[in-house]
Amino acid sequence: MNFVRYAHLLRQPGVAWLLAAGMVARFPHSAAGILLTLHVVQTLGREWTAAGTVAALMTVGIALGAPWRGRQVDTHGLRRALLPSVLVEGAVWTAAPHVSYEWLLLLAFVGGVFAVPVFSVVRQALGVMTAGDTRRSAFALDSIATELVFMCGPALAAVIATSASTRLGLTGVGIAAALSGLVLMWLNPPTRSGQPGAVVPSEPAEERKGGEASVVAAAPLHLAEAEAELIPAGLKETRRRIQQRGRGFRHRFAWVTAGVVGVFLAASGAGLVLAGSEVAVVAVLQGMDRVAELGIVFVFWCGASLVGGLVYGALPFRLPPLVLLLAMSVLSVPLLFAQDTLTLALLTVGPGLLCAPVLASASERLTELVREERRGEAMGWYGSALTGGTALGSPLVGLAIDNGSTAAAFVLIGVAGSLLSLAALTAQLLRRRRRGRGQRILA
Repeated sequence: MNFVRYAHLLRQPGVAWLLAAGMVARFPHSAAGILLTLHVVQTLGREWTAAGTVAALMTVGIALGAPWRGRQVDTHGLRRALLPSVLVEGAVWTAAPHVSYEWLLLLAFVGGVFAVPVFSVVRQALGVMTAGDTRRSAFALDSIATELVFMCGPALAAVIATSASTRLGLTGVGIAAALSGLVLMWLNPPTRSGQPGAVVPSEPAEERKGGEASVVAAAPLHLAEAEAELIPAGLKETRRRIQQRGRGFRHRFAWVTAGVVGVFLAASGAGLVLAGSEVAVVAVLQGMDRVAELGIVFVFWCGASLVGGLVYGALPFRLPPLVLLLAMSVLSVPLLFAQDTLTLALLTVGPGLLCAPVLASASERLTELVREERRGEAMGWYGSALTGGTALGSPLVGLAIDNGSTAAAFVLIGVAGSLLSLAALTAQLLRRRRRGRGQRILA
């Protein structure tokens, strides 16, 4: 392990500023969910179901908007892509505290769709500003920064909501989101090689070359002509249009290879395991009547993730994200044996050590698999996969707790994450074997 790599990384022009700006820019979005929930319950006097609906709509908006916002970065450049987010988020979150519940539903969704794509921008930029082992360290530091944000953001939101007001907090989210977007526009980090601050990209992965080439390959001309003779004249024009649209669709998503799908599955699984574990941990402490001690558990859990991220970023090799997800899922099961707050906190150290490494490894792998001109959109879909897994994990574990126990919830988390990892790893192994047999036959 080479921890000196972090010092070299932070001395590289622009990297430290980008990591710091990305960390600060994530704060508004990490606090928005808690503030919306408390605003609906405390200020508007609605029930918790209504509050959960607003937060869910914002999450759905973020999941739908992330790939689109990332594609705008690919197509129009960073500054032009971020400007609509800056304007809309500033307007939405400053107006949200002063509207009725029905209008709040719409504003929460719109705010999610136009959320500043901090995740995509930072990781896309790190992908071209670093290379090799340094890239692994960069993604590890960004994962650690994300952990710190989600340790402090919700807590800060709760303090503002209880000591001041939710209206003040939501207005602050709007101002902070707009300012963070402006800071990223001012920094204007590179998103393509050849731009100032970018390094020479490494060669594309072989899986990316073969996958994208196979998707866009056309059928032999003589076969297409022979097939066309058998089609009635009235259907030829319709067939031609369908083929054109199909080729356009395949060309646009040619970057979606089996390896990319595996990264998305790892992100979804990580979101499911983390969100489900959080709900189950809260349920355990509530059953012990010790919810006030949640902070102790989070210190151990998130602290372990920070240590795991630092160690992973110093390794001379990359570990597969699906393997890391499998280990994290298995280590989540022993939490069912917790008897008090201390044992619960200690048991979170195991899966916590793998949290940041899973996300860092997945980001690094995606950067290797996707060409730069599609990387913003790919990072957007990666964020959507993570958000989708998070949105699925909470209600799934809640259902297990309501119909079983917290022990059943931890078993469900471990089994779901493990099955997802094993299924994806098995599919990748079978695909490699088929490709190997095909190459031997051709040889």
